Amino acid sequence: MKKLSLLILMLVLFACQTKREQFTNPILAGFYPDPSICKVGEYYYLVTSTFVYYPGIPVFRSKDLVNWKLISYVIHKPEIFNVEGSRVSRGLFAPSIRYHDGLFYVSCTLIDRGGNFISTSADPEKGWSDPTWFPQVNGIDPSPYFDEDGRAYLIYNSIAPDNAPLYDGHRTIRIIEFGIDSLNAIGEESILINGGTDLSKKPVWIEAPHIFKKDGYYYLIAAEGGTAYQHSEVVFRSRSLTGPYISYEKNPILTQRHLDPKRTNPITTTGHADFVETENGEWWAVFLGCRPYVDKDYYNNGRETFLAPVKWIDGWPVINPDFDEVRYTYDYPLPKAETGSRPQSGNFIFKDDFSTDQLALEWMFLRAPKEAWYSLSDKTGSLNLKVRPEQCTEYVNPSFVGHRQQHLNSSASTSLSLETQKENEKAGLLIFQNEEHFYFLCKSVADGKPVVQLYQSGVKDSSMLLLVSKPLDIATRDIRLKIESKGDQYAFYYATNNVDWISMDRNVDAKFLSTQVAGGFVGCIYAMYATSLGEPSTATASFDWFSYEGDDDVYKQKQ
Repeated sequence: MKKLSLLILMLVLFACQTKREQFTNPILAGFYPDPSICKVGEYYYLVTSTFVYYPGIPVFRSKDLVNWKLISYVIHKPEIFNVEGSRVSRGLFAPSIRYHDGLFYVSCTLIDRGGNFISTSADPEKGWSDPTWFPQVNGIDPSPYFDEDGRAYLIYNSIAPDNAPLYDGHRTIRIIEFGIDSLNAIGEESILINGGTDLSKKPVWIEAPHIFKKDGYYYLIAAEGGTAYQHSEVVFRSRSLTGPYISYEKNPILTQRHLDPKRTNPITTTGHADFVETENGEWWAVFLGCRPYVDKDYYNNGRETFLAPVKWIDGWPVINPDFDEVRYTYDYPLPKAETGSRPQSGNFIFKDDFSTDQLALEWMFLRAPKEAWYSLSDKTGSLNLKVRPEQCTEYVNPSFVGHRQQHLNSSASTSLSLETQKENEKAGLLIFQNEEHFYFLCKSVADGKPVVQLYQSGVKDSSMLLLVSKPLDIATRDIRLKIESKGDQYAFYYATNNVDWISMDRNVDAKFLSTQVAGGFVGCIYAMYATSLGEPSTATASFDWFSYEGDDDVYKQKQ
Protein backbone atom coordinates (compact mmCIF):
# COMPACT_ATOMS: atom_id res chain seq x y z
CA MET A 1 0.00 0.00 0.00
CA LYS A 2 2.87 2.35 0.84
CA LYS A 3 4.47 1.66 -2.54
CA LEU A 4 1.17 2.38 -4.32
CA SER A 5 0.74 5.66 -2.43
CA LEU A 6 4.31 6.66 -3.27
CA LEU A 7 3.72 5.86 -6.94
CA ILE A 8 0.54 7.95 -7.00
CA LEU A 9 2.37 10.83 -5.32
CA MET A 10 5.17 10.63 -7.87
CA LEU A 11 2.68 10.64 -10.74
CA VAL A 12 0.90 13.69 -9.30
CA LEU A 13 4.20 15.52 -8.87
CA PHE A 14 5.23 14.64 -12.40
CA ALA A 15 1.90 15.89 -13.78
CA CYS A 16 2.28 19.15 -11.90
CA GLN A 17 5.80 19.62 -13.17
CA THR A 18 4.85 18.93 -16.78
CA LYS A 19 1.64 20.95 -16.83
CA ARG A 20 1.85 23.55 -19.57
CA GLU A 21 1.42 27.23 -18.83
CA GLN A 22 -1.84 28.71 -20.07
CA PHE A 23 -2.41 31.80 -22.19
CA THR A 24 -5.26 34.30 -22.18
CA ASN A 25 -7.77 34.98 -24.95
CA PRO A 26 -8.24 37.18 -26.86
CA ILE A 27 -4.59 37.24 -27.94
CA LEU A 28 -5.18 40.69 -29.48
CA ALA A 29 -7.68 42.47 -27.26
CA GLY A 30 -9.84 45.27 -28.60
CA PHE A 31 -10.64 46.21 -32.19
CA TYR A 32 -8.43 43.73 -34.11
CA PRO A 33 -10.79 41.89 -36.49
CA ASP A 34 -10.36 39.56 -39.46
CA PRO A 35 -7.01 38.00 -38.50
CA SER A 36 -4.76 36.23 -40.99
CA ILE A 37 -1.54 34.41 -40.13
CA CYS A 38 1.50 32.74 -41.64
CA LYS A 39 4.73 31.15 -40.37
CA VAL A 40 8.21 32.00 -41.66
CA GLY A 41 11.19 30.41 -39.95
CA GLU A 42 10.89 30.72 -36.18
CA TYR A 43 8.35 33.55 -36.37
CA TYR A 44 4.62 33.87 -36.92
CA TYR A 45 3.16 36.95 -38.61
CA LEU A 46 -0.41 38.22 -38.23
CA VAL A 47 -2.45 41.04 -39.80
CA THR A 48 -5.93 42.45 -39.09
CA SER A 49 -8.41 44.93 -40.58
CA THR A 50 -8.32 48.66 -39.77
CA PHE A 51 -11.06 50.16 -42.01
CA VAL A 52 -10.47 53.96 -42.26
CA TYR A 53 -8.02 54.14 -39.35
CA TYR A 54 -4.43 55.01 -40.20
CA PRO A 55 -1.80 53.60 -40.42
CA GLY A 56 -3.55 50.70 -42.09
CA ILE A 57 -3.18 46.92 -41.59
CA PRO A 58 -0.98 46.33 -38.54
CA VAL A 59 1.63 43.58 -38.84
CA PHE A 60 2.41 41.60 -35.68
CA ARG A 61 5.21 39.11 -35.04
CA SER A 62 5.44 36.32 -32.45
CA LYS A 63 7.47 33.23 -31.59
CA ASP A 64 4.76 31.52 -29.55
CA LEU A 65 1.42 32.51 -31.21
CA VAL A 66 0.37 34.29 -28.00
CA ASN A 67 2.68 37.22 -27.28
CA TRP A 68 2.67 39.58 -30.25
CA LYS A 69 4.82 42.58 -31.11
CA LEU A 70 3.50 45.26 -33.47
CA ILE A 71 6.31 45.78 -35.99
CA SER A 72 4.86 47.74 -38.93
CA TYR A 73 1.85 48.72 -41.03
CA VAL A 74 1.26 47.74 -44.62
CA ILE A 75 -0.42 51.08 -45.44
CA HIS A 76 2.01 53.68 -44.08
CA LYS A 77 1.88 56.60 -46.54
CA PRO A 78 -0.97 59.13 -46.37
CA GLU A 79 -0.84 59.68 -50.13
CA ILE A 80 -1.81 56.05 -50.86
CA PHE A 81 -4.69 56.02 -48.39
CA ASN A 82 -7.36 58.43 -49.50
CA VAL A 83 -10.50 57.60 -47.52
CA GLU A 84 -11.78 61.14 -47.07
CA GLY A 85 -15.56 60.97 -47.44
CA SER A 86 -15.77 57.34 -46.24
CA ARG A 87 -17.42 56.57 -42.93
CA VAL A 88 -15.43 54.76 -40.27
CA SER A 89 -16.54 51.21 -41.17
CA ARG A 90 -15.47 51.44 -44.80
CA GLY A 91 -11.82 51.47 -45.91
CA LEU A 92 -9.59 48.40 -45.48
CA PHE A 93 -11.42 45.06 -45.27
CA ALA A 94 -10.01 41.64 -44.36
CA PRO A 95 -6.30 41.39 -45.20
CA SER A 96 -4.49 38.08 -45.75
CA ILE A 97 -0.78 37.44 -45.25
CA ARG A 98 1.28 34.76 -46.98
CA TYR A 99 4.97 34.08 -47.69
CA HIS A 100 6.51 32.75 -50.89
CA ASP A 101 10.06 32.51 -52.18
CA GLY A 102 11.57 35.27 -50.05
CA LEU A 103 8.64 37.70 -50.05
CA PHE A 104 5.70 38.39 -47.78
CA TYR A 105 2.44 39.13 -49.57
CA VAL A 106 -0.49 40.99 -48.00
CA SER A 107 -3.68 41.22 -50.00
CA CYS A 108 -6.64 43.34 -48.98
CA THR A 109 -9.64 45.31 -50.21
CA LEU A 110 -9.92 49.09 -50.04
CA ILE A 111 -13.68 49.40 -50.23
CA ASP A 112 -15.03 52.16 -52.53
CA ARG A 113 -11.52 53.44 -53.33
CA GLY A 114 -9.66 51.10 -55.67
CA GLY A 115 -10.75 47.60 -54.73
CA ASN A 116 -8.30 44.75 -54.27
CA PHE A 117 -4.53 45.00 -54.02
CA ILE A 118 -1.33 43.23 -52.97
CA SER A 119 1.64 44.73 -51.13
CA THR A 120 4.93 42.90 -50.66
CA SER A 121 7.89 43.01 -48.31
CA ALA A 122 11.20 41.19 -47.95
CA ASP A 123 11.29 42.24 -44.28
CA PRO A 124 8.00 43.39 -42.68
CA GLU A 125 9.83 45.33 -39.98
CA LYS A 126 11.48 47.50 -42.64
CA GLY A 127 8.42 48.38 -44.70
CA TRP A 128 6.03 47.42 -47.47
CA SER A 129 5.66 48.22 -51.14
CA ASP A 130 2.95 50.51 -52.41
CA PRO A 131 -0.20 48.57 -53.39
CA THR A 132 -0.51 46.87 -56.76
CA TRP A 133 -4.17 46.93 -57.75
CA PHE A 134 -6.30 44.15 -59.25
CA PRO A 135 -9.10 45.87 -61.19
CA GLN A 136 -10.12 42.50 -62.69
CA VAL A 137 -11.16 41.17 -59.28
CA ASN A 138 -14.76 42.06 -58.48
CA GLY A 139 -15.09 41.13 -54.83
CA ILE A 140 -13.62 41.41 -51.35
CA ASP A 141 -11.47 39.44 -48.88
CA PRO A 142 -8.73 38.34 -51.32
CA SER A 143 -6.30 35.68 -50.11
CA PRO A 144 -3.16 34.60 -52.03
CA TYR A 145 -2.40 30.93 -52.61
CA PHE A 146 0.89 29.65 -54.03
CA ASP A 147 0.57 26.17 -55.48
CA GLU A 148 3.26 23.53 -55.60
CA ASP A 149 3.76 24.03 -59.35
CA GLY A 150 4.87 27.64 -58.77
CA ARG A 151 1.65 29.29 -59.94
CA ALA A 152 -0.13 31.89 -57.81
CA TYR A 153 -3.82 32.60 -57.26
CA LEU A 154 -6.21 34.94 -55.48
CA ILE A 155 -9.26 33.47 -53.77
CA TYR A 156 -12.01 35.92 -52.84
CA ASN A 157 -15.67 36.59 -52.06
CA SER A 158 -17.70 37.77 -55.06
CA ILE A 159 -21.21 38.24 -56.42
CA ALA A 160 -23.72 35.50 -57.15
CA PRO A 161 -23.44 33.72 -60.53
CA ASP A 162 -24.46 36.01 -63.40
CA ASN A 163 -25.04 38.69 -60.79
CA ALA A 164 -28.43 37.13 -60.11
CA PRO A 165 -28.67 36.31 -56.38
CA LEU A 166 -31.27 33.74 -55.40
CA TYR A 167 -31.71 35.38 -51.97
CA ASP A 168 -30.25 38.16 -49.84
CA GLY A 169 -26.70 37.25 -48.84
CA HIS A 170 -26.14 34.87 -51.78
CA ARG A 171 -22.41 35.14 -52.61
CA THR A 172 -19.70 33.01 -54.18
CA ILE A 173 -16.04 32.16 -53.57
CA ARG A 174 -13.96 32.60 -56.72
CA ILE A 175 -10.39 32.09 -57.85
CA ILE A 176 -8.16 33.79 -60.43
CA GLU A 177 -4.50 33.26 -61.29
CA PHE A 178 -1.99 36.10 -61.05
CA GLY A 179 1.59 36.57 -62.16
CA ILE A 180 4.04 36.38 -59.27
CA ASP A 181 6.41 38.87 -60.88
CA SER A 182 3.91 41.20 -62.52
CA LEU A 183 1.15 40.89 -59.88
CA ASN A 184 -1.33 41.07 -62.74
CA ALA A 185 -4.38 38.84 -62.99
CA ILE A 186 -4.16 36.11 -65.64
CA GLY A 187 -7.03 34.53 -67.51
CA GLU A 188 -10.59 34.12 -66.32
CA GLU A 189 -11.94 33.62 -62.83
CA SER A 190 -13.66 30.41 -61.71
CA ILE A 191 -16.35 29.82 -59.10
CA LEU A 192 -15.27 27.45 -56.33
CA ILE A 193 -18.23 27.76 -53.95
CA ASN A 194 -21.75 28.89 -54.86
CA GLY A 195 -23.74 30.15 -51.89
CA GLY A 196 -22.01 28.15 -49.17
CA THR A 197 -22.22 24.76 -47.52
CA ASP A 198 -25.68 23.88 -48.90
CA LEU A 199 -27.28 26.18 -51.48
CA SER A 200 -30.73 24.67 -50.83
CA LYS A 201 -30.62 26.06 -47.30
CA LYS A 202 -29.77 29.57 -48.52
CA PRO A 203 -26.49 30.07 -46.66
CA VAL A 204 -25.50 33.73 -46.41
CA TRP A 205 -22.32 35.76 -46.73
CA ILE A 206 -19.75 33.12 -47.60
CA GLU A 207 -16.52 35.15 -47.31
CA ALA A 208 -12.95 35.36 -45.96
CA PRO A 209 -11.67 32.32 -47.90
CA HIS A 210 -8.24 30.73 -47.46
CA ILE A 211 -6.82 27.68 -49.24
CA PHE A 212 -4.08 25.33 -48.03
CA LYS A 213 -3.01 21.83 -49.04
CA LYS A 214 -2.61 18.77 -46.83
CA ASP A 215 -2.33 15.06 -47.59
CA GLY A 216 -3.25 15.49 -51.25
CA TYR A 217 -6.36 17.63 -50.59
CA TYR A 218 -6.93 21.32 -51.14
CA TYR A 219 -8.82 22.64 -48.13
CA LEU A 220 -10.87 25.82 -48.44
CA ILE A 221 -11.98 27.44 -45.21
CA ALA A 222 -14.39 30.38 -45.14
CA ALA A 223 -16.69 32.35 -42.89
CA GLU A 224 -20.45 31.89 -43.28
CA GLY A 225 -23.55 33.40 -41.71
CA GLY A 226 -22.53 37.06 -41.54
CA THR A 227 -20.14 38.63 -39.07
CA ALA A 228 -22.70 39.04 -36.26
CA TYR A 229 -24.26 36.48 -33.89
CA GLN A 230 -24.80 33.83 -36.63
CA HIS A 231 -21.14 33.92 -37.66
CA SER A 232 -19.36 30.61 -38.25
CA GLU A 233 -16.39 28.98 -39.96
CA VAL A 234 -16.86 26.21 -42.51
CA VAL A 235 -14.54 23.97 -44.55
CA PHE A 236 -14.56 22.29 -47.97
CA ARG A 237 -12.01 20.09 -49.73
CA SER A 238 -11.09 18.94 -53.21
CA ARG A 239 -8.43 16.90 -54.99
CA SER A 240 -8.14 19.74 -57.52
CA LEU A 241 -7.41 23.41 -56.81
CA THR A 242 -10.32 24.52 -58.97
CA GLY A 243 -12.76 21.98 -57.57
CA PRO A 244 -15.26 20.57 -57.23
CA TYR A 245 -15.17 21.27 -53.49
CA ILE A 246 -17.13 19.08 -51.09
CA SER A 247 -18.57 20.55 -47.91
CA TYR A 248 -17.70 18.83 -44.63
CA GLU A 249 -20.85 17.04 -43.48
CA LYS A 250 -20.34 18.29 -39.91
CA ASN A 251 -19.95 21.98 -40.79
CA PRO A 252 -19.58 24.45 -39.21
CA ILE A 253 -16.17 23.74 -37.73
CA LEU A 254 -16.52 26.75 -35.42
CA THR A 255 -19.50 28.73 -34.15
CA GLN A 256 -21.02 29.89 -30.85
CA ARG A 257 -24.50 30.74 -32.17
CA HIS A 258 -26.10 27.60 -30.70
CA LEU A 259 -25.07 28.37 -27.11
CA ASP A 260 -27.11 30.00 -24.35
CA PRO A 261 -26.66 33.78 -24.72
CA LYS A 262 -27.03 34.12 -20.94
CA ARG A 263 -23.98 31.96 -20.20
CA THR A 264 -21.26 33.46 -18.02
CA ASN A 265 -18.61 35.56 -19.81
CA PRO A 266 -19.68 34.57 -23.33
CA ILE A 267 -17.52 34.82 -26.44
CA THR A 268 -19.74 35.30 -29.50
CA THR A 269 -19.72 35.89 -33.28
CA THR A 270 -16.74 33.58 -33.82
CA GLY A 271 -15.54 33.05 -37.39
CA HIS A 272 -13.33 34.55 -40.11
CA ALA A 273 -10.53 32.13 -39.28
CA ASP A 274 -7.07 31.34 -40.61
CA PHE A 275 -4.89 28.29 -39.83
CA VAL A 276 -1.22 27.79 -39.07
CA GLU A 277 0.85 24.68 -38.39
CA THR A 278 3.52 24.92 -35.70
CA GLU A 279 6.99 23.39 -35.85
CA ASN A 280 5.81 20.56 -33.59
CA GLY A 281 3.10 19.58 -36.08
CA GLU A 282 0.13 20.99 -34.18
CA TRP A 283 -2.48 23.16 -35.92
CA TRP A 284 -4.01 26.33 -34.49
CA ALA A 285 -6.63 28.80 -35.67
CA VAL A 286 -6.84 32.54 -35.26
CA PHE A 287 -10.32 34.00 -35.64
CA LEU A 288 -12.44 36.94 -34.62
CA GLY A 289 -14.84 36.94 -31.71
CA CYS A 290 -16.64 39.38 -29.40
CA ARG A 291 -17.10 39.71 -25.65
CA PRO A 292 -20.56 41.13 -24.87
CA TYR A 293 -21.32 42.59 -21.46
CA VAL A 294 -25.05 41.75 -21.38
CA ASP A 295 -27.00 38.85 -22.84
CA LYS A 296 -28.37 40.82 -25.80
CA ASP A 297 -24.93 40.82 -27.42
CA TYR A 298 -23.89 44.37 -26.63
CA TYR A 299 -20.16 44.89 -26.99
CA ASN A 300 -17.99 47.99 -27.36
CA ASN A 301 -14.53 46.47 -27.90
CA GLY A 302 -15.43 45.46 -31.41
CA ARG A 303 -14.26 42.17 -32.90
CA GLU A 304 -11.09 40.81 -31.32
CA THR A 305 -8.53 38.15 -32.29
CA PHE A 306 -8.73 34.77 -30.55
CA LEU A 307 -6.60 31.62 -30.71
CA ALA A 308 -7.77 28.01 -30.35
CA PRO A 309 -6.42 24.55 -31.22
CA VAL A 310 -7.35 22.67 -34.38
CA LYS A 311 -7.65 18.89 -34.53
CA TRP A 312 -7.84 16.74 -37.63
CA ILE A 313 -10.76 14.32 -37.42
CA ASP A 314 -11.31 11.83 -40.27
CA GLY A 315 -9.39 14.07 -42.63
CA TRP A 316 -11.16 17.30 -41.67
CA PRO A 317 -9.95 20.19 -39.46
CA VAL A 318 -12.13 21.14 -36.48
CA ILE A 319 -11.53 24.21 -34.32
CA ASN A 320 -11.85 23.87 -30.54
CA PRO A 321 -13.20 20.30 -30.79
CA ASP A 322 -12.88 19.47 -27.07
CA PHE A 323 -15.19 22.26 -25.88
CA ASP A 324 -18.52 23.80 -26.83
CA GLU A 325 -17.40 27.26 -25.74
CA VAL A 326 -14.35 29.09 -27.00
CA ARG A 327 -12.13 29.31 -23.94
CA TYR A 328 -10.51 32.29 -22.28
CA THR A 329 -7.51 30.06 -21.46
CA TYR A 330 -5.74 27.21 -23.24
CA ASP A 331 -2.34 25.59 -22.82
CA TYR A 332 0.42 27.47 -24.58
CA PRO A 333 0.96 26.02 -28.06
CA LEU A 334 4.73 26.60 -27.79
CA PRO A 335 7.24 27.63 -25.12
CA LYS A 336 6.40 31.13 -23.94
CA ALA A 337 8.48 33.85 -25.57
CA GLU A 338 8.76 37.47 -24.49
CA THR A 339 8.30 40.18 -27.12
CA GLY A 340 9.87 43.11 -25.32
CA SER A 341 6.76 45.20 -25.94
CA ARG A 342 3.58 45.85 -24.01
CA PRO A 343 1.01 43.04 -23.66
CA GLN A 344 -1.89 42.74 -26.09
CA SER A 345 -4.01 40.44 -23.92
CA GLY A 346 -5.01 39.93 -20.30
CA ASN A 347 -4.96 42.82 -17.85
CA PHE A 348 -2.35 45.49 -18.49
CA ILE A 349 -1.43 49.17 -18.31
CA PHE A 350 -0.16 51.31 -21.19
CA LYS A 351 1.27 54.76 -20.49
CA ASP A 352 2.88 57.24 -22.86
CA ASP A 353 4.68 60.35 -21.61
CA PHE A 354 5.42 61.53 -25.17
CA SER A 355 9.15 61.72 -24.51
CA THR A 356 10.17 60.19 -27.86
CA ASP A 357 10.50 61.90 -31.22
CA GLN A 358 7.84 59.69 -32.86
CA LEU A 359 4.47 58.41 -31.76
CA ALA A 360 4.32 54.81 -30.57
CA LEU A 361 3.07 52.37 -33.20
CA GLU A 362 -0.09 51.67 -31.16
CA TRP A 363 -1.56 55.14 -31.81
CA MET A 364 -4.26 55.54 -34.47
CA PHE A 365 -5.49 58.40 -36.62
CA LEU A 366 -9.03 58.74 -37.93
CA ARG A 367 -8.14 58.68 -41.63
CA ALA A 368 -4.69 59.73 -42.83
CA PRO A 369 -3.18 63.10 -41.82
CA LYS A 370 -2.45 65.22 -44.88
CA GLU A 371 -0.87 68.07 -42.90
CA ALA A 372 1.31 68.42 -39.79
CA TRP A 373 -1.37 69.14 -37.17
CA TYR A 374 0.34 67.24 -34.33
CA SER A 375 3.84 67.57 -32.86
CA LEU A 376 6.05 65.95 -30.26
CA SER A 377 8.73 68.63 -30.54
CA ASP A 378 6.87 71.94 -30.09
CA LYS A 379 6.80 71.32 -26.34
CA THR A 380 9.16 68.74 -24.88
CA GLY A 381 7.32 65.87 -23.22
CA SER A 382 3.93 66.76 -24.73
CA LEU A 383 1.76 65.78 -27.64
CA ASN A 384 0.50 69.02 -29.16
CA LEU A 385 -2.62 69.05 -31.31
CA LYS A 386 -3.75 72.00 -33.38
CA VAL A 387 -7.33 72.99 -32.62
CA ARG A 388 -8.70 72.63 -36.15
CA PRO A 389 -12.11 73.11 -37.79
CA GLU A 390 -12.34 69.42 -38.68
CA GLN A 391 -14.71 67.39 -36.52
CA CYS A 392 -15.03 63.69 -35.74
CA THR A 393 -18.65 63.90 -36.90
CA GLU A 394 -17.38 64.44 -40.46
CA TYR A 395 -15.76 61.98 -42.86
CA VAL A 396 -12.42 63.81 -42.65
CA ASN A 397 -9.14 63.65 -40.71
CA PRO A 398 -9.66 65.60 -37.46
CA SER A 399 -7.09 66.30 -34.74
CA PHE A 400 -7.61 62.84 -33.27
CA VAL A 401 -4.99 60.46 -31.81
CA GLY A 402 -6.56 57.26 -30.55
CA HIS A 403 -5.99 54.08 -28.56
CA ARG A 404 -8.31 51.08 -28.67
CA GLN A 405 -10.64 50.20 -25.81
CA GLN A 406 -9.32 46.69 -25.13
CA HIS A 407 -11.27 45.65 -22.04
CA LEU A 408 -14.86 45.68 -20.81
CA ASN A 409 -13.55 47.40 -17.69
CA SER A 410 -10.96 50.02 -18.53
CA SER A 411 -9.95 53.62 -18.08
CA ALA A 412 -8.17 56.26 -20.12
CA SER A 413 -6.79 59.43 -18.58
CA THR A 414 -4.66 62.35 -19.68
CA SER A 415 -3.32 65.74 -18.63
CA LEU A 416 -4.49 68.63 -20.83
CA SER A 417 -3.49 72.26 -21.27
CA LEU A 418 -5.73 74.48 -23.42
CA GLU A 419 -5.86 78.26 -23.39
CA THR A 420 -8.89 79.68 -25.18
CA GLN A 421 -11.49 82.42 -24.94
CA LYS A 422 -13.77 80.90 -27.58
CA GLU A 423 -16.73 78.64 -26.89
CA ASN A 424 -16.24 76.75 -30.14
CA GLU A 425 -12.67 75.69 -29.23
CA LYS A 426 -12.66 72.40 -27.32
CA ALA A 427 -10.10 69.73 -26.47
CA GLY A 428 -10.14 66.61 -24.36
CA LEU A 429 -10.93 62.89 -24.42
CA LEU A 430 -13.31 61.07 -26.73
CA ILE A 431 -14.72 57.62 -26.41
CA PHE A 432 -15.56 57.12 -30.07
CA GLN A 433 -17.46 54.37 -31.90
CA ASN A 434 -18.38 56.19 -35.11
CA GLU A 435 -19.31 59.61 -36.44
CA GLU A 436 -22.79 59.49 -34.85
CA HIS A 437 -21.96 57.60 -31.65
CA PHE A 438 -19.43 59.03 -29.20
CA TYR A 439 -18.99 60.91 -25.92
CA PHE A 440 -16.66 63.90 -25.61
CA LEU A 441 -15.19 65.09 -22.28
CA CYS A 442 -13.48 68.42 -22.88
CA LYS A 443 -12.18 71.72 -21.61
CA SER A 444 -13.72 74.84 -23.20
CA VAL A 445 -15.35 78.20 -22.41
CA ALA A 446 -18.97 79.12 -21.63
CA ASP A 447 -20.17 82.68 -20.98
CA GLY A 448 -16.54 83.80 -21.03
CA LYS A 449 -15.46 81.43 -18.25
CA PRO A 450 -13.52 78.13 -18.43
CA VAL A 451 -15.58 74.96 -18.06
CA VAL A 452 -15.39 71.19 -18.30
CA GLN A 453 -18.10 69.80 -20.56
CA LEU A 454 -19.47 66.36 -21.37
CA TYR A 455 -21.18 65.93 -24.73
CA GLN A 456 -23.04 63.13 -26.45
CA SER A 457 -23.08 62.97 -30.22
CA GLY A 458 -26.21 63.59 -32.21
CA VAL A 459 -27.28 60.64 -34.34
CA LYS A 460 -28.77 62.49 -37.30
CA ASP A 461 -26.42 65.42 -37.87
CA SER A 462 -23.10 66.85 -36.71
CA SER A 463 -24.55 68.44 -33.57
CA MET A 464 -23.58 67.47 -30.02
CA LEU A 465 -25.85 67.35 -26.97
CA LEU A 466 -24.41 68.93 -23.82
CA LEU A 467 -24.97 66.51 -20.94
CA VAL A 468 -23.01 68.18 -18.11
CA SER A 469 -21.03 71.40 -17.68
CA LYS A 470 -19.01 72.37 -14.62
CA PRO A 471 -17.13 75.63 -14.01
CA LEU A 472 -13.38 75.86 -13.57
CA ASP A 473 -11.45 78.46 -11.63
CA ILE A 474 -10.44 81.28 -13.95
CA ALA A 475 -6.77 80.59 -13.17
CA THR A 476 -6.98 76.89 -14.05
CA ARG A 477 -4.67 76.10 -16.92
CA ASP A 478 -3.96 72.37 -16.70
CA ILE A 479 -6.58 69.75 -15.95
CA ARG A 480 -6.75 66.00 -15.95
CA LEU A 481 -9.52 64.05 -17.66
CA LYS A 482 -10.57 60.42 -17.24
CA ILE A 483 -13.10 58.10 -18.87
CA GLU A 484 -13.89 54.70 -17.36
CA SER A 485 -15.69 51.85 -19.06
CA LYS A 486 -17.66 49.58 -16.74
CA GLY A 487 -19.40 47.10 -18.99
CA ASP A 488 -22.69 48.74 -19.93
CA GLN A 489 -21.78 52.15 -18.46
CA TYR A 490 -19.15 54.84 -18.84
CA ALA A 491 -18.04 57.23 -16.10
CA PHE A 492 -16.44 60.64 -16.71
CA TYR A 493 -14.16 62.60 -14.36
CA TYR A 494 -11.90 65.63 -14.25
CA ALA A 495 -9.34 66.95 -11.75
CA THR A 496 -7.61 70.26 -11.19
CA ASN A 497 -4.95 68.80 -8.92
CA ASN A 498 -3.04 65.55 -8.82
CA VAL A 499 -5.20 63.88 -6.21
CA ASP A 500 -8.97 64.25 -6.40
CA TRP A 501 -11.16 63.12 -9.29
CA ILE A 502 -14.44 65.02 -9.60
CA SER A 503 -17.34 63.18 -11.22
CA MET A 504 -19.09 64.58 -14.27
CA ASP A 505 -21.38 61.55 -14.59
CA ARG A 506 -20.83 57.97 -13.39
CA ASN A 507 -23.70 56.25 -15.18
CA VAL A 508 -23.63 57.09 -18.88
CA ASP A 509 -25.14 54.52 -21.24
CA ALA A 510 -22.38 52.44 -22.89
CA LYS A 511 -24.87 50.57 -25.09
CA PHE A 512 -25.16 53.76 -27.15
CA LEU A 513 -21.61 53.02 -28.36
CA SER A 514 -22.10 49.28 -28.83
CA THR A 515 -22.03 47.65 -32.24
CA GLN A 516 -25.60 46.47 -31.59
CA VAL A 517 -26.78 50.10 -31.48
CA ALA A 518 -24.20 51.98 -33.55
CA GLY A 519 -23.71 49.34 -36.25
CA GLY A 520 -20.55 48.93 -38.28
CA PHE A 521 -17.47 46.76 -37.93
CA VAL A 522 -15.18 48.71 -35.58
CA GLY A 523 -14.68 49.01 -31.82
CA CYS A 524 -14.51 51.95 -29.45
CA ILE A 525 -11.46 54.20 -29.40
CA TYR A 526 -10.23 56.45 -26.59
CA ALA A 527 -8.83 59.53 -28.33
CA MET A 528 -7.17 62.79 -27.53
CA TYR A 529 -9.12 65.22 -29.68
CA ALA A 530 -9.26 68.95 -30.43
CA THR A 531 -11.68 70.88 -32.62
CA SER A 532 -12.97 74.38 -33.28
CA LEU A 533 -16.28 73.07 -34.64
CA GLY A 534 -15.83 74.29 -38.19
CA GLU A 535 -14.41 77.72 -37.34
CA PRO A 536 -10.82 78.94 -38.00
CA SER A 537 -8.50 78.66 -34.99
CA THR A 538 -4.91 79.25 -33.93
CA ALA A 539 -5.19 77.46 -30.55
CA THR A 540 -3.15 74.43 -29.53
CA ALA A 541 -4.00 71.68 -27.06
CA SER A 542 -1.11 70.07 -25.17
CA PHE A 543 -1.39 66.58 -23.71
CA ASP A 544 1.45 65.79 -21.27
CA TRP A 545 0.71 62.08 -20.90
CA PHE A 546 -1.88 59.42 -21.65
CA SER A 547 -2.61 56.33 -19.57
CA TYR A 548 -4.76 53.31 -20.42
CA GLU A 549 -5.55 50.60 -17.88
CA GLY A 550 -7.60 47.46 -18.49
CA ASP A 551 -8.72 45.09 -15.75
CA ASP A 552 -11.34 42.47 -16.63
CA ASP A 553 -12.48 40.18 -13.83
CA VAL A 554 -12.75 37.16 -16.14
CA TYR A 555 -8.96 37.05 -16.40
CA LYS A 556 -8.76 36.52 -12.65
CA GLN A 557 -10.98 33.47 -12.80
CA LYS A 558 -9.75 29.98 -13.62
CA GLN A 559 -11.82 28.07 -16.12
